[in-house]
Amino acid sequence: MNEAEQTYHVPVLLHESIEGMHIQPGGTYVDVTFGGGGHSKGILSAMDATGRLFSFDQDQDAERNIVDDKRFTFVRSNFRYLHNFLRYYGVDQVDAILADLGVSSHHFDDSERGFSFRFDGQLDMRMNKRAGMTAADIVNTYDEERLADIFYLYGELKNSRKLAAVLVKARMQQKIATIGDFLEIIKPLFGKEREKKELAKVFQALRIEVNQEMEALKEMLYAATEALRPGGRLVIITYHSLEDRMVKNVMKTGNVEGKAEKDFFGNIQTPFKLVNNKVIVPSEEEITRNPRSRSAKLRIAEKK
Repeated sequence: MNEAEQTYHVPVLLHESIEGMHIQPGGTYVDVTFGGGGHSKGILSAMDATGRLFSFDQDQDAERNIVDDKRFTFVRSNFRYLHNFLRYYGVDQVDAILADLGVSSHHFDDSERGFSFRFDGQLDMRMNKRAGMTAADIVNTYDEERLADIFYLYGELKNSRKLAAVLVKARMQQKIATIGDFLEIIKPLFGKEREKKELAKVFQALRIEVNQEMEALKEMLYAATEALRPGGRLVIITYHSLEDRMVKNVMKTGNVEGKAEKDFFGNIQTPFKLVNNKVIVPSEEEITRNPRSRSAKLRIAEKK
């Protein structure tokens, strides 16, 4: 892996996720989160000349990492459109689908993208810079109740109502445009000892809303369930409890709500069987090498 690629994003649980895909040399595979290309390169190295790999990413910055390989097709799109693009390329069923739901290190380290409270810059947070509302649009236009709901549901912040009230009051005086503006308003609400953790939750909540991450994940999970052939693998790395719950529910019950439907004999009807009952987490060595992998959880399921 070259230096530029490493700084873009270090692939998390690389060996474990590629192994979990159970790659057959001439199979058809999908990496719905291309990013720095680390996982995609791992998949390509396990295939023979007849294999095919489709990799999705909606961020134009990820295109710099495109692999020059005739087996590889880059799809510049949100993974929620998985079904449409597979149909467009004439693919009915695939052998495994991989998703690493973490935000690329590149996004956190690029001050212009507005993903991190470590830098000042525009309060943006869009994965796709060509479309949709920015984080600034949300904090300046959403009503107080809607803001509170976002911070509570997506950030699991106990003081979500207070946070929303303070933001609504502040924006009446002046538009909240930059990360600096935003931090000046919200920092007094958090104690010094927990400040970093709480700010990370605030930024996570906004990022999820800006990019409609939960809705997109739900659509992708259902499309993936449909696209996998019997015996095909769904391999997903999650980083926070909201997305992990959705993934776990789909793998156990076939739906994101986790509603178990049973047959006449009381057996749960699910399209999957779990490959790893116990969630796979990074080793201490990987966490030391790449601290951002700390909260990663890998789940693998096989289509029945």
